[in-house]
Amino acid sequence: MKIYIRRLKKEHPVSMPRYMTKGASGMDLFASLENEITLNPGERKLIPTGIAVAIPMGFEGQIRPRSGLAIQKGIGIVNGPGTIDSDYRGEIGVLLINFGKDPYTIRNGERIAQMVISQVFHAHLEEVDDLPSTQRQGGGFGHTGI
Repeated sequence: MKIYIRRLKKEHPVSMPRYMTKGASGMDLFASLENEITLNPGERKLIPTGIAVAIPMGFEGQIRPRSGLAIQKGIGIVNGPGTIDSDYRGEIGVLLINFGKDPYTIRNGERIAQMVISQVFHAHLEEVDDLPSTQRQGGGFGHTGI
């Protein structure tokens, strides 16, 4: 599959998204910043990547947190996974949040998230008066125990 990528900020170029190992599911995304950004505990900010992508119809880009940032610094993604639709052509931004106890400074070129390309299926919805029954029925949160 080919995904076209456009650099939006030629004056502060960062690495193109890339898979860090042959077996990686997600490609790392990099912060594209003129100035460092500090996230205080509990604070969230939209971090630009300086790129736009053209994802083929029938696929999406899922933006996910980096596990190293999560375990070491408490940095996550507010709306994780985020979705990059196939018809979106604007800059990819990553909404980071600091779940940790200490401020965390993000620098230009730092790896901040990963993007996984996944196939998307569109459902055909049909309104009915009754749904087929199941053993679970309407049992919700915690109904099967802990």
